[in-house]
Amino acid sequence: MDKDTTTTALENASTKSNQQHVEHVPPESLRGISPEEHERLEQVLVRKIDMRLMPMLVIMYIMNYLDRNNIAAARLAGLEQELKLTSTQYQLSVSILFVGYILMQVPSNMFLDKIGRPSLYLPTAMVIWGIISGATAGVTTFGGLIACRFVLGIIEAAYFPGCLFFLSSWYTRKELGFRTAILYSGSLISGAFSGLITAGITDGMNGLKGLLAWRWLFIVEGAATVVIAVTAYWVLPDFPKSTKWLTTQERDLAVWRLEQDVGEADWEGGAKENIFHGLKLAFTDGKTYVLGAILFGEVSSGSVTNFFPTVVLTLGYNPIISLLLTAPPYVVAVITTFLNSYHADKTGERYYHVTLPLWVSIAAFILAAATTATGPRYLAMMLMVPSVYSGYVVSLAWISNTLPRPPAKRAAALAAINAFSNASSIWTAFAYPRSSGPRYIEAMAMNCATAALSILAATGLRWHLARKNKKLDNEGVDGYRYLL
Repeated sequence: MDKDTTTTALENASTKSNQQHVEHVPPESLRGISPEEHERLEQVLVRKIDMRLMPMLVIMYIMNYLDRNNIAAARLAGLEQELKLTSTQYQLSVSILFVGYILMQVPSNMFLDKIGRPSLYLPTAMVIWGIISGATAGVTTFGGLIACRFVLGIIEAAYFPGCLFFLSSWYTRKELGFRTAILYSGSLISGAFSGLITAGITDGMNGLKGLLAWRWLFIVEGAATVVIAVTAYWVLPDFPKSTKWLTTQERDLAVWRLEQDVGEADWEGGAKENIFHGLKLAFTDGKTYVLGAILFGEVSSGSVTNFFPTVVLTLGYNPIISLLLTAPPYVVAVITTFLNSYHADKTGERYYHVTLPLWVSIAAFILAAATTATGPRYLAMMLMVPSVYSGYVVSLAWISNTLPRPPAKRAAALAAINAFSNASSIWTAFAYPRSSGPRYIEAMAMNCATAALSILAATGLRWHLARKNKKLDNEGVDGYRYLL
């Protein structure tokens, strides 16, 4: 972890050079107001930002996740049978998406940082992936399915890391964890509704116009994605410094509070964003790799969600009931994720909010592999999704907390870590063949091991950041401290 010495020195030097400016020269519109008035203005501003950003981002992410993972539900709606896919071919069609998804994340975030127009970039990407998702309904061969999935991964790569960077440009470190959880609730909500939507389409539209239910699933969800994307053009803002729907005072406050939080200015404009320097800073900072290991283990453990309908099917119910039974674990996950991230932000603590849920997930995986009894197995399924993702969303916020400036570095680190962590989805797609059911012992053992990896990496990161904070204390440096 000492590899980041040079980078940290650069960051600290930059931070120190900016702290005096940040602490003593507020924008003109904020001078002369009382601390009480400042607090009131900030509360109003945060509520305004929340209402403008979060509902649309969550709805967009619901569709992002639905379009990415509806192939798991489509498997129970006739896709595998009509296309005459082998188990290996189906697994490859799941994993190929993540090849494109991984390849494009860093270039996409670098481009977003440079142009500074998320209000255009994110909805445009959404329109394109909605069209591709809907076009999947027309495939007739394994090759066509593979092509659609690969291109879909390339386009969808823009959204999630782009949103993480977007949110970190609007919220302070202690606000970011809960907002990340709100964003990620989109994926959990989509997991809950995916089974319900597929059950409804399978029951009511199977055979309509001569099309099987899985084709209607892609058509309906792809069309809905495009409609929502068009709406997003009118709702999403850009970065605080360039946003026009804030008053001058609100815009100054939005920028100023981020500077105070870290001691350095955030996004300043495309011409000032050195994307290759930011990329170099991210990849020469050892913390990037440790954070990558944490999220790699979590995403690998969470790979069970890509096959959740198949795993739930092993309980012995028919496909419709099985699809309905996939919803409750995701509902619980939304609740526990909100509570865990809210408490993490309130206390400013990260490590235990990441690792304690992972211990629960290990217990759930062991239980699922140890028995074939319906009650205990469904209890394990009720625990594994909430526990993995409750810690995961706090880990996402920990990235921006630990690698905050310059923004080009943060953008690169968020994309690179998310890409690396999702690399596990390429090979975990082959961990759930039907022949391994109902207990999926090998897959559950893998999930336990990768969850343990995340715990070990988080422990190492916490120890390292505590040393850095202590060093800053000993040197008498005021201002920025790493969140543990």
